[in-house]
Amino acid sequence: MELKKNPNADIESIRTPLIASGLLLIGGLVLAAFTYTTEIKSEDKLASGDDTTEIQYIEEEVDEPEQIETPPPPTVDAPPPITEEIEVEENTEKEPDVVVVTDPPVETAPVEEVVIEEEIIDFPDVEAQFPGGVVAMKKWIAENIQYPQTAIEMNEQGRVFLSFVVEPDGRITNIKVERGVSPDLDREAKRVVRKMPKWVAGESGGKKVRTRCRLPINFTLQ
Repeated sequence: MELKKNPNADIESIRTPLIASGLLLIGGLVLAAFTYTTEIKSEDKLASGDDTTEIQYIEEEVDEPEQIETPPPPTVDAPPPITEEIEVEENTEKEPDVVVVTDPPVETAPVEEVVIEEEIIDFPDVEAQFPGGVVAMKKWIAENIQYPQTAIEMNEQGRVFLSFVVEPDGRITNIKVERGVSPDLDREAKRVVRKMPKWVAGESGGKKVRTRCRLPINFTLQ
């Protein structure tokens, strides 16, 4: 059986227009692709700053903030640095002695001790006496008396009357010349009495008391 072609189904007649349409479509797509790439590159250039003209145009339209000029720091005239070596000399001066001045001590009057003397008895119950009695006293005076040489030359002689107090402990105090002969003889009589040993104290009312005694000492040139 022989097949026959339908004249309506013959596409040979439209092949050429289809190919041309396809070429036009491909060319349009290629042209669109190049155009899109160029625009992207232009935008990238603007972002990266490669296009100087576009950047300058944008900078002119943007208002830059006003810049405040900072005044320069003040200048201080400092002396030039010292480069010379400074020699430190050893201090040979001696430090002055520190003198501490103190106020002089305030002199106070000495406190006098108030001694209350016991009453001196002139006539006690028991008289005070030289140890050993009157005979021993006369012997002691004869052995210890020294006749002044000036009194011998002046031929001075006589009796010196003395008074003194015998304390409760036997000491002899308050020696006085009641009647004298000359300064030298009076002085010697007082010296002898002052040199005497302790007496036996007098008694009054059963206890030892201060007793006043009187004694004549005779000076005679032989």
